[in-house]
Amino acid sequence: MSTEIPETVNAADVTSWSDEVDVLVIGFGIAGGCAAVSAAAAGARVLVLERAAAAGGTTSMAGGHFYLGGGTAVQQATGHDDSPDEMYKYLVAVSREPEHDKIRAYCDGSVEHFNWLEDLGFQFERSYFPGKAVIQPNTEGLMFTGNEKVWPFKDQAVPAPRGHKVPVPGDTGGAGMVIDLLLKRADELGVQIRYETGATALVLDNGAVVGATWKRFNDTGAIRAKAVVIAAGGFVMNPEMVAEFTPKLAEKPFVLGNTYDDGLGIRLGESAGGATKHMDQVFITAPAYPPSLLLTGIIVNKLGQRFVAEDSYHSRTSGFVMDQPDSAAFLIVDEEHLERPEVPLVPLIDGWEAVEEMEAALGIPEGNLVATLNRYNEYAARGEDPDFHKQPEFLAPQDKGPWGAFDLSLGKAIYAGFTVGGLATSVDGQVLHEDGSVIPGLYAAGACASNIAQDGKGYASGTQLGEGSFFGRRAGAHAARA
Repeated sequence: MSTEIPETVNAADVTSWSDEVDVLVIGFGIAGGCAAVSAAAAGARVLVLERAAAAGGTTSMAGGHFYLGGGTAVQQATGHDDSPDEMYKYLVAVSREPEHDKIRAYCDGSVEHFNWLEDLGFQFERSYFPGKAVIQPNTEGLMFTGNEKVWPFKDQAVPAPRGHKVPVPGDTGGAGMVIDLLLKRADELGVQIRYETGATALVLDNGAVVGATWKRFNDTGAIRAKAVVIAAGGFVMNPEMVAEFTPKLAEKPFVLGNTYDDGLGIRLGESAGGATKHMDQVFITAPAYPPSLLLTGIIVNKLGQRFVAEDSYHSRTSGFVMDQPDSAAFLIVDEEHLERPEVPLVPLIDGWEAVEEMEAALGIPEGNLVATLNRYNEYAARGEDPDFHKQPEFLAPQDKGPWGAFDLSLGKAIYAGFTVGGLATSVDGQVLHEDGSVIPGLYAAGACASNIAQDGKGYASGTQLGEGSFFGRRAGAHAARA
């Protein structure tokens, strides 16, 4: 694997073009597929290069959550009020450096995008899953998948569930169904797709992108295009890039991605002068729940201090664990609230008859855990949490020994993650220079672009598929117009 930026090719040096098209799309995952069909629907001649033998990329591995809101048909049918304004306030609140124009467009266009997705040929089930889970266990169409009900965000925007899941049970790669429907739509619109064919370099003419070179086994060539859309995934499968930009992901976790999430799309964009943003940001997680009963306990670092609201979305909790000394943390629960996690990602260390014994065994400074637990229990008995404002349903004194501790530490819990940084883009997917000016003819969408999913701690399930499909559509449509 390489971190090197590929050399660009000068258009004047290309002696023959294998194809001439309006829009060339690199990669057919959710973003590339949506870009391709949107460009073709606008009348463009579209060609897609896909390195793999089949379409789908990392999308095909996803559970099938789309983060959508503002009053979708599922929200309305299940009695959940939402508006573009409340969705906007929430997404701005969870973003590290919010790009207001993109968040505004995403929220204002969310209901239309929901309808567009369903028009591909499926329906989100008009049902709601009320529990605290990583994904709906069955085919329920809606659940909370972020930190909408978690402090401080619950005070900044009216909470609404926005995790829309395609009607496939559990987390069995439901998003693959959407890829199949996109392939069908692409075929109807005359989109050409070349499999096992990778883009190798961008072709430039006076700073504008006018095509790309390709390789298929031993064959090579160059394609002339009026616009190129890069939708080639993130960089989680490139150990050198991961070590450079997201070292926590290099330490212990499993990585979530497909073979081709090697950062080539990002590096191709950089070769033409594209800037990158938020390359240090990751989604990383080892969920302790379900069962949600465990979240009535406290999560402490090796100093015995709480540092996050325990009812946070799982990757928010995990992101804060990464910030603790030695990325070490423990979930402490009493006998009354101790259940085994449904997916055993966080190991139970042991149980102890006294908190003092547990404190010593975990290597926490004497008295610290006792004091933290006493303070928590005192307020929890009154239904209060002045420190982290946990929701009342997750507040319960942990005062019925013995006590157990689960290990959330990096290297002990089974963490998995992916990258969320990428190329800097406009609201229409145009790749930008460092000074914010547009690179003519070049677009990026999906995991190789930095859009609204740029803060690992603020991530919500469904953001990647949601924004990848939404901004993929915008990039394809704009590329076709341009």
